[in-house]
Parts: sequence; structure tokens; C-alpha cells
Amino acid sequence: MQNIQSKIASQNWESITESMHENGFAIIPEVLNNEQCEDLKFDYDNPNLYRKTVVMERYRFGLGEYKYFNYPLPDLIQNIRTSIYPKLAPIANAWMKVLNIDTTFPEKHADLLKQCHENDQLKATILILKYGKSGFNTLHQDLYGDVYFPIQIVLFLSDPDEDFTGGEFVLTQQTPRAQSKAIVLKPKKGDILVFTTNFKPVKGTKGYYRVNMKHGVSEVHSGERYTLGIIFHDALS
Repeated sequence: MQNIQSKIASQNWESITESMHENGFAIIPEVLNNEQCEDLKFDYDNPNLYRKTVVMERYRFGLGEYKYFNYPLPDLIQNIRTSIYPKLAPIANAWMKVLNIDTTFPEKHADLLKQCHENDQLKATILILKYGKSGFNTLHQDLYGDVYFPIQIVLFLSDPDEDFTGGEFVLTQQTPRAQSKAIVLKPKKGDILVFTTNFKPVKGTKGYYRVNMKHGVSEVHSGERYTLGIIFHDALS
């Protein structure tokens, strides 16, 4: 696990921070190796790891399936979550400051979870998602309660154009009094995508204003697509 922590620490966080401020997302390439991706996919069928399975079509969330992990998390996921959070907290706090939102996120992830637990948000929000042919995910935001961290990450476990076709990651940006902007991303197997959970600040002529963002997945044309989502706050249910 030292290897994954070193990989995260050695990234160009100044460049990642700039991309987050400018775009609301950043791609960190080749964080996971092939074996780590395959192990996570293999564990999809291990019922002991998960607290809940969601069939997306049943709730009109899309077409596919995802499973929420139970605590304690697998070591790899736990290490990524706790190692990357301190790099993202300064970005989140900068956003709160320029938007005049009276929220300050703690430096350590354990302290954020403490805030969640004090608000009765006790359930793990880490999830692994599986899509087959025709699968998709409707545009949404992952909030889960009053205490939420405004940045999250996705680990890409399948190779686009090899394991599956289609299935691009989609972000939409809703600028006030304007049409939505669509952003289509195609990270590779082993990449981590960092992106805003629900909004980002944009500088205008009269200061910063808030633009809302949602994310989803376009239709998969063939094959199977696996991703793992890491949300930093816990859920009420």
C-alpha cells in the first residue's frame, strides 16, 4: 500500500489544483496497475464486501448495477481515500472562501467522517459500478446528507475501446441564465478522475459565482464497463 500512497503524493498537485479551479475536474493517469484493477473487478461478486446492491433501472437512475461497500473498506480503497483527501481539502476550502460559503473542511479525512457521524451519517458511500451493453447513468449529484465534501473521485477499472465501447464519462455545467455545457471524458484503465460533486466557482465581472455541475455515463455500446467511485462523506441511508 506504500506504493499507492507514494504515487498519490508524487503527483503534480499544483497542476491538478489548477485544473480543478479552471474546469471542475482533473485526470490523474496510471495510478492503479492492471492487477489492482482486476482484483477490484474480481471482488464485485464477493457479497461479504457490500452493504447494498442497487439495480439502476428500478429507480430510473439508468441501466446497470452498483454496490455500496461496507466498513471496513478494503485496504487499497481505504489508502486511496485517506491519502488523496488532504490534497483536495485545500481546493474545497478555496471554493468555499471565494463563494462566501461559511464552511471549512478539516485537513484530515477522519475529522470529516467525525462530522458526518455527528450528523447521523454513518454508512459508507464507496461504490463499484458495472454496466453492460446499453448501460448508462443519468445525470446526478452524490450528496447523501447535510454534511458533504464537494469533490469526489472515480477509479477506472476497464479499458475503453478494448473492454467496452461507448460509456464515456459526462459532466454538465449549468451557468446561471445560460444553456448547459456538456463535457465528455474518456479516462483509461488505472486512471483516477477527480471532479466536483455539485458545483464550482467561476470568476465573473462582479466576483465569483457558482455554477452547478452534474455527472453521468453515456450509453455503453458493447462489452462491460467497471468503475469505482470514492465519495469522501458518509450517508444517512
